[in-house]
Amino acid sequence: MAAILPREKWAEIHTVHILVRREIRDTLRDWRIVTPIVILTLFFPALMSFIANLALDWVARYGAPIIGERIIPFLLMVVGFFPISFSLVIALETFVGEKERNSLEPLLATPLTDTQLYLGKMLAAMAPPLLAAYLGFGVYLGGLYFFEGWTPELELLVLMVLLTTAEGLVMVSASVVLSSQATSVRAANLLASFVIVPMALLLQGEALIMFYANYGALWWILLFLVVVDIVLVRMGVHLFNREELLGREIDELNLGAIWRTFKAHFVWKRWFFGRDVAQGPAWLKFLGTLCGLYLRELPTILRRSWLAFVLVGLSIAGAVLVGYDMASRYPLPTEALRLEEVSPAMFTALPKLGWLPRFTPWGIFSNNVRALVLAWLLAIFSFGTLAVALLMAPLAVVFFFAAQAARLGYDPALFLTAFVLPHGLFELPAAIIATALAVRLGAAFMSPPRGMTVGENWLRALAEFLKAFLALTLPLLALAAVVEVYVTPLIVVKAFGHW
Repeated sequence: MAAILPREKWAEIHTVHILVRREIRDTLRDWRIVTPIVILTLFFPALMSFIANLALDWVARYGAPIIGERIIPFLLMVVGFFPISFSLVIALETFVGEKERNSLEPLLATPLTDTQLYLGKMLAAMAPPLLAAYLGFGVYLGGLYFFEGWTPELELLVLMVLLTTAEGLVMVSASVVLSSQATSVRAANLLASFVIVPMALLLQGEALIMFYANYGALWWILLFLVVVDIVLVRMGVHLFNREELLGREIDELNLGAIWRTFKAHFVWKRWFFGRDVAQGPAWLKFLGTLCGLYLRELPTILRRSWLAFVLVGLSIAGAVLVGYDMASRYPLPTEALRLEEVSPAMFTALPKLGWLPRFTPWGIFSNNVRALVLAWLLAIFSFGTLAVALLMAPLAVVFFFAAQAARLGYDPALFLTAFVLPHGLFELPAAIIATALAVRLGAAFMSPPRGMTVGENWLRALAEFLKAFLALTLPLLALAAVVEVYVTPLIVVKAFGHW
């Protein structure tokens, strides 16, 4: 083993190990933390085992054993989640709690690097709750085996252990970031809602999946959590700075300073083919404003967001694959897709289905704007990932029907050309631009440029998103809505249907 890593690396690992032991020892000395963990580790799993036994006996009386079989894995997931929820409390105390107790300065004065200090604190906050969760699994499964003779499938057991570990790491890494950036425990506890609420929603989604025993979907959730773990750990290592932590006394909500920072990034220079036209007649200033926006500002914004565009491009390719895969898994009957019967009246009747917008330019335009605004809001709380998911969903549906059309004997290229291409020439670029800038907005928290704070980097990303949204996305969506209502139906009917 000594030949695998150089001596310096082993010394660094040993230093982190010493810090982790010190932190865990201090945590286990506090009975207010240890007592709830012990109760949730021993009493709560035993209670869940007792409830599972009652559930199995109750549903057996009514001939529905499948319900009991689905409840047992769900309770196993709950048993693992409750102990790791205490990692949130421990992690929030890591930096800001010690700062309030005046015990942080001696630790920061040690020769530990910022990365060693951050990783040591994170591992120490995660270890006790995670070990408690594993012990809870043992108590719960032991009770079920002793009383009911039930043992879990190997895949289910591995999934629960991995999901619990990944969820604990997400909660700890996010909470340590909050603790290193907050100025008081009270502020850190309030910010913790941005961690516990998404995790609670994720737990509900996992519960629904487990009732259907769709373990394949849980593996995708695990992959998503691993990606989030990597992002949060990288974000914490990048943002942590001991000098800023000691120098930050109080966070003041200065709306004036926030507005000035946002405005500085939102405005642009008037430029007209090589010269600044800040002074001059009104018509020249107007032309300079448009030229400065469309010929200089927006190209700069798009170039700066090239990595987000690469991610969006990969997601579109993924949506195509998902659409074709779902079409092969769930083929439609022949009578479900009879394109030769399509007529102009069918397009106006589509909104009667209840889940489609009114087939008018304004109805389609407002629906698309709402979808992109929702993607923007979700991107803020998901590092941009949910914005990508919202773009992939309709594209997967489109290619699902294209694959179904090919299976039923229609030309898929003609299908896409008639149904999608006319308005898609404007709608798809608008959606790609808005989604890419929403991804960049959500990822602005992770690694601000050197010399720029997290808040200033996010305000810059917000200003650039709004400029592109107002100047590019909205006009393209408006044009796409007009084409979709007045041009696309004519092309579809000409290609497949009848008048």
